[in-house]
Formats: sequence, structure tokens, C-alpha cells
Amino acid sequence: MGKNLNDEQLLHLLREPSTQRDGFAKLVAEYSEHLYWQIRKMVLSHDDANDVLQEVFIKAWTNIDNFRGESKLSTWLYRIAVNESITFLNKMRAQNNISVDDADSLLINQLEADEYFDGDEAQKLLQKALLTLPEKQRLVFQMKYFEEMKYEDMSDILGTSVGALKASYFHAVKKIENFLSEVR
Repeated sequence: MGKNLNDEQLLHLLREPSTQRDGFAKLVAEYSEHLYWQIRKMVLSHDDANDVLQEVFIKAWTNIDNFRGESKLSTWLYRIAVNESITFLNKMRAQNNISVDDADSLLINQLEADEYFDGDEAQKLLQKALLTLPEKQRLVFQMKYFEEMKYEDMSDILGTSVGALKASYFHAVKKIENFLSEVR
């Protein structure tokens, strides 16, 4: 961690009323960037990712007393980020009264219009390929491919067996390969 604080030390700061604000500031400083990029991979828009990140930290702040320490603090925050991202995407679909497929088209349009996206055409193509995947496969692929996360850690975050995660990743890779071969 940034100031050599481990989870136990950080949790002590967060649970002690006199140091709670300082502990939360350290938590935000430590995890903001990593969580932002995970959220951004899911919602694609810079502004939306910032909004979701804010919701993640609000949830963490209001629920820190419920954290039992059965997983790492980073795993708990990651789980909140994934859930908040999915909630955001579902709200977006509902507000726009669109189907999952149409929502993915909307995300592609947002990606193409996003002034903060600095990727080249290959990165944009990969993002478009990812948007053709079912949400769970997309999430598993992003965690494994971009985050280089271990299946065991993904299992803790998503509450899915390692075998099911490996199968999801395998199918995601095949679908992405097929999408990219059709685009050529």
C-alpha cells in the first residue's frame, strides 16, 4: 500500500472514530486509480466511470462496519465496483428503455465519441468485440486479460467457481477471435 499500510492497519483506521476520515482518505488514495480503470472497462465513458467510482466509495464508507475481513479489502472493493458498474449499466438500459443488444450499441457509440479514449483502432476494435460478449463473459475476460487476475481471486469477487470462470474465459476468447476475424 501507498504508506506501507496493510489491510489490518487500514481497517483499524477506518473503524476508529478519531481516525476514520484519515483512513478513508488513505483508502481512496490507494484504490481510486485501480478501481476507476476496472469500472471504465465496463461502462466505457470517463464521466460515467467517475460517477460509478464515487458510488463505490460511498458504499464502502457506509458499509465499512459490515466488512468482516473474510476477503482482502481490495477484493471487497472490487466486488462493490463490479456490482455498481452492473447496476449503472442496468439503469442506463432501463432509462433509455433499450434491450441489452441496443445498450451495447449505445456503449459502442459512446466509445467512439469519447474524447478521453486515447486508444488506437486495434484497441477500439477489441472494445467493440468485448461489447459483443454477454456481460459475465465480458467481465471475466477483462479481469483475466487486462487485470491478469487469478481465477481464485475472480471467484472470490464474483462468487463463481473457478471451473465456470475458466469456461467463460475460454468462450469469450473464442467469440473475440471470431469477431476480429470477421472484421478483417
